[in-house]
Amino acid sequence: MPPVINIRDLEKSFGDLEVVRGISFEIEPGECVGLLGPNGAGKTSTLKMLTGQMFRTGGDVHILGLDPERAPEQVKSRLGVVSQDDTTDPDLTVIDNLRVFARYFGIRGVDAFARAKELLEFVHLTEKSGEKIDNLSGGMKRRLLIARALINAPDILILDEPTTGLDPQARHLIWQKLRLLKRQGTTMLLTTHYMEEAEQICDRILIIDGGRILDSGSPRDLVHRHVGAEVVEVLLGDRSPQPVLEKLGQPPPRHEITNDMLYLYLDGDSSALVAQIRSAGIAEVYPRQATLEDVFLKIAGRELSE
Repeated sequence: MPPVINIRDLEKSFGDLEVVRGISFEIEPGECVGLLGPNGAGKTSTLKMLTGQMFRTGGDVHILGLDPERAPEQVKSRLGVVSQDDTTDPDLTVIDNLRVFARYFGIRGVDAFARAKELLEFVHLTEKSGEKIDNLSGGMKRRLLIARALINAPDILILDEPTTGLDPQARHLIWQKLRLLKRQGTTMLLTTHYMEEAEQICDRILIIDGGRILDSGSPRDLVHRHVGAEVVEVLLGDRSPQPVLEKLGQPPPRHEITNDMLYLYLDGDSSALVAQIRSAGIAEVYPRQATLEDVFLKIAGRELSE
């Protein structure tokens, strides 16, 4: 089957400010792709151009074979969108938020009520169906937004930081529901700042910074390619890293030095290397398994980007 999302040389500028600079990628049916990047990397702007909320400056976008600028209604009818902001109606009850939203897709009456009940059960909000929005917790509101995005049984679900600000229990429940949707064949594109979220849900990751894709691949492939199997963190304090690196042989393992930390990236077991470092009189040595967060910080940098 052809890709359900096909992006070629996508660009967006606001005057002289380029926020998206020639991004290209495809998403296959049933695939979940995550966009990772610091604030201002161009993630949300990319999603808005895909959903027709923002006009692009250049490039081509096709969603299910359609250009969202030329056929916005047809594209939106087949998308489910969960934005960063809470866009529910506080004057309506939980179930009425879904029933009213269903009308935009021609779902009315008994059908809208049945669909709303089904989705509230799916996101564990059945007992809150008669409540006003202000009585819901942050996690409940996010689950309601996901339910609303599913009201039209979309082919593609687009989620912009779906679990930001939630407690761990709420976050894990949403991950469970997104994994279930993926198993049912829903194609998903999401942005997130949570590396564990990307590892839990995404088949493929695009790391974006400065409006460009820096690298892409499955979470496991990215970790293996950039970091390896294990990371050893060495707290240097005021020490120079050079004596430590010299003790580890020539050439030393792949490494990164930032402020008072030395990061060593290893493809195999780290126990012998840890013993070597401790024999040099450094006790603050912390071996652990490599993660996607290591990859992100190595590629996008550890400095604040604001």
